[in-house]
Amino acid sequence: MLALRIIVGLGLAYTLLLLVAWLFQDRLAFPAPRAKLPDPKRVGVENGERVELVSGDGTKLVGWYLAPNTPEVGGGRGRLGEVGAVRNHLPKPPPTSPASPGLLWFYGNGETVAAIWPIVREFQPPGTAVLVLDYPGYGGSGGRAREGALYAAADAAYAALTARPDVDPQRIYVYGRSLGSAVATYTAAHHPVAGLILESPFTNAAAMAKYHYGLLPRFLLRLSLDNVANVRRVSCPILLFHGDADRLVPTAMGMAVAAAAAGPVEVVLIHGAGHNDTYDIGGRSYRDKMWRFIGRTGP
Repeated sequence: MLALRIIVGLGLAYTLLLLVAWLFQDRLAFPAPRAKLPDPKRVGVENGERVELVSGDGTKLVGWYLAPNTPEVGGGRGRLGEVGAVRNHLPKPPPTSPASPGLLWFYGNGETVAAIWPIVREFQPPGTAVLVLDYPGYGGSGGRAREGALYAAADAAYAALTARPDVDPQRIYVYGRSLGSAVATYTAAHHPVAGLILESPFTNAAAMAKYHYGLLPRFLLRLSLDNVANVRRVSCPILLFHGDADRLVPTAMGMAVAAAAAGPVEVVLIHGAGHNDTYDIGGRSYRDKMWRFIGRTGP
């Protein structure tokens, strides 16, 4: 009788676990921290402006647009901890180009524009415009964080960046970190882009669920977030960063994404970096590699 009670109790506990996983998987994947969007000028980002967009599903989105800087006005203090103007030998847009390259920035699942703006400013490539938005339900944006809503926001961000008169729509680059890698690969698979930059990408939601929650059956998973399927449709050059000590998204997943890509891929392993310290450990080497990638790739 005791053994039966234990079995029944375990069965009920497992059923409850499955119910919680079904109901709250969006919350686990998209924790959606809230934070007021800072005014760029008030925090010393003179080339920044606050932007508001509406995605295809009607969600109001907010973020920052950083106008193309010049070698003389770049730089500033960020996570790299150094101050100084961007040097003239770093990549510049071609002098005959009527407009500048544009970079879409998609951050990780626990971030907001308010949290990462110093990194975005520090990593802004010379002569390149940058657009970073808070996802639906994140930061200062409205709506609810769901997979489809993130993709709708990405479509709106792409349309907004390509419509900028100072941006060349033939030279749009996309950057995505962690969760943002799925938004970035979606964008590259559905829109023309000149290059794709991924940091700590996972293969797909099913593989991540199996890695972290092995007891849960796959049929419960509603999410796709399929980087592998997306990069198979992407022919542009890809630059992929991954920490070789990443315990949240195993390095093997990043290598699987690289192997699945239809176009050329350059993989950069950041020695000793986990999942959340890649900017600090990668430092200027990480940043300059990204700048060179944007400087040398074309439409």
